Amino acid sequence: MSDNMSAHYDRPLFGYPMIDTQSLQLRIAGRTLVDQLEWQAKPGECWCVIGRNGAGKTTLLRTLAGLRQPDGGRVRIDGRPLPQWPPLQLARQRAFLPQAKSDAFGYRAIDTVLAARYPFHAGSRWESDSDHEAALAALQAVGAAGLAQRDVRTLSGGERQRVAIASLLAQDAALMLLDEPANALDLAHQASTMALLSRLCREQQKTVLMAVHDLNLVYGIATHALLLMGDGQWQAGPVAGVMTAELLGRCLGHPVELVPHHGRVVYVAAPCA
Repeated sequence: MSDNMSAHYDRPLFGYPMIDTQSLQLRIAGRTLVDQLEWQAKPGECWCVIGRNGAGKTTLLRTLAGLRQPDGGRVRIDGRPLPQWPPLQLARQRAFLPQAKSDAFGYRAIDTVLAARYPFHAGSRWESDSDHEAALAALQAVGAAGLAQRDVRTLSGGERQRVAIASLLAQDAALMLLDEPANALDLAHQASTMALLSRLCREQQKTVLMAVHDLNLVYGIATHALLLMGDGQWQAGPVAGVMTAELLGRCLGHPVELVPHHGRVVYVAAPCA
């Protein structure tokens, strides 16, 4: 596990990271996906999780969100082990966007977003004016204010995804975990969503961790990357040191080329032999 050890970096001298793992192990169907993960994310950092299909990205995010028990080790949020967080307090501290959603009932989009404000009701059964303002602001932030009164079952896949992201924003948690947030979004909304997440990290010191497939989409947005190799090994650190051709090729199972283009880097899959 020498690769893993070389990826470790120093903990802060004062205070706790927003989230960290200690000797975290994840297994599925007899396979070790993540082994001995020693990792942390601080306020203001935007992390992308990269790996081929089945490498454990979704399993990791669900475990970090507290929706799945680790197979070894532990997760801490703000220095407190995850099992010690009361559900209501945890919902105020971290928000999770799953990869897939299903809508069995015909709620309006605004009601779907308002549901994310439940942790802030302070015992009240009804949403306050501030809850409505937060929900509308979240819809506006993703360009979906015009969908507020629509039945979510009538929305396109991309529209529904924007409403889901608005729910995440309305929850106003310090830690945001997103499983493929660009799913179903067109190019314009992919770019605007990534820019929005980046601003939240820079301006509000949110901590973002998102699973992605499009390397170019997160270039210039993510500050750090966590690469899952699929066999338990991993690499973590600042983007410049981790998103290299060699490491990405190993991680994704296909050679990757980094092409300079107008002052930025474009990630390109090497031609098949």
